[in-house]
Amino acid sequence: MSKAPSTPATRLLREKKLAYTEHLYRYQERGGTAVSARELGLDEHAVVKTLVMEDETGAPLIVLQHGDREVSVKALARQLGRKSIAPCRPEVAQRHSGYLVGGTSPLGTRKAMPIYVERSVLDLPLVYVNGGSRGFLVGVEPKALAVLLSATPVDAAIEG
Repeated sequence: MSKAPSTPATRLLREKKLAYTEHLYRYQERGGTAVSARELGLDEHAVVKTLVMEDETGAPLIVLQHGDREVSVKALARQLGRKSIAPCRPEVAQRHSGYLVGGTSPLGTRKAMPIYVERSVLDLPLVYVNGGSRGFLVGVEPKALAVLLSATPVDAAIEG
């Protein structure tokens, strides 16, 4: 495989001196965390997806969720005091994040957005989030990542 790319995500991690590991894999369109976990020999529960969503006013937000779980948008909206929350269309997510869908990282986004992390993600010793390019994950300690991102814990996971 080729050398890991330099992305806004990895530049932010280096700038903030947050330890991370780089993991390249063969990207598969619509493969999601199942493919990255399989390709890298990881537990899909520790591969954390970055989901760009919006509330009823169109205000964007990011949710970090276990790869093998889905987000209950009703539970999330209730916890955040919003009427509704829904995933952004891919082109809208790309406009907010600055990343191509399939390569969306919570780090170094184009637009500052509130970030929410599934509470149980913080209990894992290490998680793998997108490094800002398709086929590229970074391994990080989840509590340190949450501090860097000022992420708010939520309880919105449902079986995937």
